[in-house]
Amino acid sequence: MALSDHERKLLAEMEAAFAQEDPGLVSTLTGKSRTQASSRALLGAGIFLFGMAILFGGLVSKIVAVGLLGFVVALVGAFLVMTNLPFGRNKETRTSKNKRSWGDRLEHRWDRRNNDN
Repeated sequence: MALSDHERKLLAEMEAAFAQEDPGLVSTLTGKSRTQASSRALLGAGIFLFGMAILFGGLVSKIVAVGLLGFVVALVGAFLVMTNLPFGRNKETRTSKNKRSWGDRLEHRWDRRNNDN
């Protein structure tokens, strides 16, 4: 069954509001963030390997500047890989009343103290 023009417009408005409210969840559900993250992780792995090649080239040629440059390039590649790994992203941290973070507990005590006065 096809949607009417009014229903399509209403659905588009709801999607836009949802995307504005939680863009991270929308990109996770559509799969765009996963493919972008994996491609960045792959790029980081390539940069890391290139940096290691430069580093070993500097060791073989005994040129310290080339070795340092290779180390920095490999470090950037490793950073890209680590920040875009799939298991490190989009983890929900659910806090119950007993497992609140230190800052949440402190804020709750502050609010309770101010509300009592």
